[in-house]
Amino acid sequence: MQSKLHEAMFYESMGDNKIKCNLCPRHCIIPEGKRGFCRGRENIRGILYAMNYGKICSAAIDPIEKKPLFHFYPGSSVFSIATGGCNFRCKHCQNWQISQFPPDELPYNEIYPKDIVETTLKYKCDGIAYTYTEPTIFYEIMHDTTNIAREKGLYNVMVTNGYIEEEPLKHLKIDAMNIDIKGNEKFYKEICSAKLEPVLRTCIVAKKLGIHVEITNLIIPSYNDNMEDIRYIIEFVKDKLGKETPLHFTRFYPDYKLTDVPPTSVETLVKARELALEEGLKYVYVGNIPGHGGENTYCPNCGALLIDRTGFSIITNNLDISLGTPKCPECGEIIDIII
Repeated sequence: MQSKLHEAMFYESMGDNKIKCNLCPRHCIIPEGKRGFCRGRENIRGILYAMNYGKICSAAIDPIEKKPLFHFYPGSSVFSIATGGCNFRCKHCQNWQISQFPPDELPYNEIYPKDIVETTLKYKCDGIAYTYTEPTIFYEIMHDTTNIAREKGLYNVMVTNGYIEEEPLKHLKIDAMNIDIKGNEKFYKEICSAKLEPVLRTCIVAKKLGIHVEITNLIIPSYNDNMEDIRYIIEFVKDKLGKETPLHFTRFYPDYKLTDVPPTSVETLVKARELALEEGLKYVYVGNIPGHGGENTYCPNCGALLIDRTGFSIITNNLDISLGTPKCPECGEIIDIII
């Protein structure tokens, strides 16, 4: 049975049955019978429809640390969902099997907002993560689900490339975002078929909206691993988002169209982390290196180990929360973690 069509949000008519989509910075002009760049929004007789509404191609229960969100309810669990499609064309995509195909050309389960929230509660998860592909492109089901989830006391998080316009973002009940800053302008153009500036703008807007923000930079050898570009990201985080904003440097593994590129060296990741700490960032992590000490949270004042992690698991949590505010048990420093 064919799903009922669901009208999209944030678009305008352009005449001759053409539509301008205003969801993301691409602002696709979509002729009748065609879809936008993301493959998820189609112009049918002058009306834009979200062709991915309810078509969930991936769903799983994850630790919040997998997103990665290290400073947002550590140790909690999320029900993670995605539909097919993306508004980027990253040559290194780790989830290209679902992100680079239209949502209705992939195997999917028909699941709607109420069902998503009920499943989250059934499995005693603390919130919902919109992730795996790019949640912006399944905006309508995310929007409707966040409203119900908030009413039920669940939190909502996005794992995103940051390619969303300000107005749509303002209309979402999102509590936390992990936003990728992938590289410089050239990297975005050649590797992602996108632009850098809209991503940086989203980071700033999200912080102003009171959303908890963490930044991820996947370092790819010979593409975005020079210290000049890494320093630019560090300085942007410090100057525009605040030195308390967690920054994750993560290891690349060969995939999709970059299978000839070797994995990122641990040395490069450690050097990036050390540089960020020297520049004054308080919480800097390395990812995709299970068991490395750079996954742990340390007190930015005295260096005490606060949260010991292995992979996506918390081994020990030493935070002092006796008075409700997370503090270092050694020196009393207030720690920027939501609990």
